[in-house]
Amino acid sequence: MKKRFPGIQTKTHMTPSDLLGRVLTVDLTRQTCRYQVYPDAAQPFLGGRGFNAWYLHHHLTPGTDPLGPDNCLLFSAGFLTGSSAPCSARLHVNALSPLTGILGSANIGGYAGAWLRTCNLASIIIHGASPVPVYLYVDAASARLLPAEDLWGLDAFAVQDRLRQIHAPEKIRILTIGPGGENRVRFAAIMTEKDHAAGRTGLGAVMGAKNLKSVVIARGGHKHLPADTPEKKQAVKTYVELVKTAPEFSFFSRYGGAGYLSWVNEFGIMGVKNYTRIGVTDIDPIDGRKLAKKVIRSSGCAKCPVQCKADLAMNPESPEEVSTRPEFEPVINFGPKCGLMDLGAIVRLDNLCNRLGVDTTSTASVIAFAMDLAETGLMPESLQQELDLSWGNAETMEALVHAIAAGTTELGRLLARGVRHAARKIGGNAAAHAAHVKGLELTAYHPNAIMGTALGYAVSSRGGDYNNVYASLEYSWSKQQAIHEFGTASAVDIHATEAKGRLIRKAVVTNILVDTLGLCKVPVLSLLKSFNLKPEIGMVMAKAGLPYLLPHLTDIGLAIT
Repeated sequence: MKKRFPGIQTKTHMTPSDLLGRVLTVDLTRQTCRYQVYPDAAQPFLGGRGFNAWYLHHHLTPGTDPLGPDNCLLFSAGFLTGSSAPCSARLHVNALSPLTGILGSANIGGYAGAWLRTCNLASIIIHGASPVPVYLYVDAASARLLPAEDLWGLDAFAVQDRLRQIHAPEKIRILTIGPGGENRVRFAAIMTEKDHAAGRTGLGAVMGAKNLKSVVIARGGHKHLPADTPEKKQAVKTYVELVKTAPEFSFFSRYGGAGYLSWVNEFGIMGVKNYTRIGVTDIDPIDGRKLAKKVIRSSGCAKCPVQCKADLAMNPESPEEVSTRPEFEPVINFGPKCGLMDLGAIVRLDNLCNRLGVDTTSTASVIAFAMDLAETGLMPESLQQELDLSWGNAETMEALVHAIAAGTTELGRLLARGVRHAARKIGGNAAAHAAHVKGLELTAYHPNAIMGTALGYAVSSRGGDYNNVYASLEYSWSKQQAIHEFGTASAVDIHATEAKGRLIRKAVVTNILVDTLGLCKVPVLSLLKSFNLKPEIGMVMAKAGLPYLLPHLTDIGLAIT
């Protein structure tokens, strides 16, 4: 008898297991790799963030040490990831967070998730810890653990170059940690390529604690939810046209997130100097649109028409030196949040964090915290020593990034634990300057200036973070939409508190579903402002023959929450 999703009549000859793919379980302690079918009980959660939440709920026990062998680390493709659906490249990563002690969660683009699907894999589950450094190699036929002693100590860029040499001429994609993960920086990132990061909540440190340097994925031949009928091809074409005709498509495609610095400053919501003020007088020196003149190549994720990434030639005298363009958050966090108004220095700091494998938001935040303490006289001399912690000192900031990733100074080791821990250790009034929720450092928007985001920081399952809630409807929806959806126009007044609970509930559930489907939030929530997911539900129906309705998807999102 054909299996079916609970409560859903499938309109396809494929079973849910065919639609969802296989699961690979790796036991690093026993050095084993085992395949299994997608669990029946997890099928309603579709994949990505949904599968990870389900699995961790059933397999993590209270009191688990985030950096111990009993923590589980999961890499899961969303339901549409790796299919012919546009914008469907996302891979969701979860474990118990060593930074916050609660659910760790990060999302990464590029090609790794799509290539995982070519091996007919939906998820990789990592258990245990290896006694020696290893990396995981996965292809269409098998998975195996290989020695990584020679890779240990390499930065995230160097290890990818080395692995491509080792596995040449195979086509591979690589998920890896740098020194930050090896040294268990509590906000260490997992990198793929040079500018895609699973950055938040320190899941790179979990990899480091498990002695797992990298995950290498060789391209297979499996086609996940292909556009093999005229109807499916039309669904793909229709969605691409929707994205490309969105009002802000051309702007975002040309400038990326870095192009919105002027907007956020003029809108009056940008956190400056560790949130001690809002906005700057002159944003022009770090306006990300200026980087368009430095672009030598645009790029992006698999199956995405936006292509919002870019390689930059920042030094005309050394054109062989290529940098990647920072996103919106790193420019603000290393820039105004730290009092730095030098765009070139911001690009260097962002690229340095990616190379060393540390989250740019938390790294910039702990530096801003240190600068704030120095200005207010709360930084102990024993920690500061001869370091100039004045606002905007790029040389000091670069030194601190290195010290944090390598643990070479007492201040670096302290900041590597995050602002909550650092404030507790320093004592006195330091905690009043530690901007975090649940131990996770805040993102770019100042919570005093935008009420929906402030509530989102407070209720986000991973702590003080915008991207986990992505409440852009607060300033992108019209008053008419707000009245229809929430009963009042105040819902889209950033200074009002009325109806913000209903607005954030909708944002949270939608955000979860986007992560579960494996779609990127830029086209879905920023360009299309699709918080009701009607085009996306249409895509699921067309690609998989599953007649989802919004109420049913909302129930799934609430269950995952």
